[in-house]
Amino acid sequence: MKARGAWGLVLVAAAILMVTMGARQSLGLFMSPLNSATGLGIAKISLAMAIGQLVWGAVQPVFGAVADRWGPGRVIVIGAALLAAGCALTTQVTSEWGLIVAVGLLSAAGAGAGSFSILIGATAQRIPANRRSVAGGVINAGGSMGQFIFAPLNQAVMTAFGWVSAMWMMAVLALSTAPMAWWLRGTPRATEAAQGAAAGSAVPAAAAPAAAPAPAGITLREQLRQALRNKSYWCLHAGFFTCGFHIAFLVTHMPGEVDLCGLSANVASTSLAIIGLANVAGSLVVGAMGERVRMKMILFWMYLSRVVAILLYLAAPKEPATFYIFALALGATWLATVPPTAGLTAKLFGTRYLATLFGLTLLSHQVGGFLGAWLGGIAITTTGSYEWMWWADAVLALLAALVNLPIREARLPARTAAAAA
Repeated sequence: MKARGAWGLVLVAAAILMVTMGARQSLGLFMSPLNSATGLGIAKISLAMAIGQLVWGAVQPVFGAVADRWGPGRVIVIGAALLAAGCALTTQVTSEWGLIVAVGLLSAAGAGAGSFSILIGATAQRIPANRRSVAGGVINAGGSMGQFIFAPLNQAVMTAFGWVSAMWMMAVLALSTAPMAWWLRGTPRATEAAQGAAAGSAVPAAAAPAAAPAPAGITLREQLRQALRNKSYWCLHAGFFTCGFHIAFLVTHMPGEVDLCGLSANVASTSLAIIGLANVAGSLVVGAMGERVRMKMILFWMYLSRVVAILLYLAAPKEPATFYIFALALGATWLATVPPTAGLTAKLFGTRYLATLFGLTLLSHQVGGFLGAWLGGIAITTTGSYEWMWWADAVLALLAALVNLPIREARLPARTAAAAA
């Protein structure tokens, strides 16, 4: 595929992720209106959203395997229909089980079908190995731009017309991803051998990684068996688990934290928007750095920066400026962990089954996300604050930084390292 056409696909993937992630990352703004409309209580609504976090991760290796076999186009169309149906049904539910079906199953599965593993997997097979990190950063920036746009947009529509109108708006926007799937239809025609060679082309033979890229003809079952025996792959899972805990806790409960501090809902929506905008820059920078800096070190420093940001937030006065500065600091790394995590997975195993293998790391991410969203609801209902969640978040972020260090990633070629110096 020509470079111009391949980068056009990257922009389409970024646009799809903008919609699916924008819808997901602004759900926390609906918690209070849903509580007022249904009377279910914050804990039950948090559980439904936590299940959504888990389902979003659980469907990605499944949809990733489907995309690896039959192409991502039809997966994205199915996802558009599921996400729209979930948003529409949310406006009608009055029970806990109804909310779990709408938010926890339909919306989450639909967003998962148009998310990272499918989109990055689809484009990685069409992009030269030495440009995949940049491509992942661009796609990731699309998701962050969705958060920047959707959070204040949803808040504005809720203020003017009510939360039901905002939810219907998201349902309509979800359907807009279906026609974009046309550009991602089919599967690449390159041979599996060429894909494996491209995945390792940027790595000198003397510094080969712990697991070589997938050889031609390897089956999915064989690839999974190889991956599950690889310690570096499990280190990626452990770090990404913490990332999910952190993000889901904040995106679900930041509006509640803002309310506890006696500030307006606009502070919460503005903070979420700042996180999204900052992560656009963060994703692009990290994507470019992935060509010059070892990806495990990028992950180490990003997770460590979160520890510092959380500790400074806990010590600061709870004013609007504090939330905005905190959001800016978090946004720099928010979902910028995705390109290096996907890039490391491709380095270890090649791109043939990247949608499936990266989908599994996203499942670990969302197991953490389930706990972050759910335990946050339990914390606020039992203690009246989120304080112990903040401390747990800081400890987990520190552990995530440390667990990335043992990953056996090949050193960069000498000329790349020299150019970065």
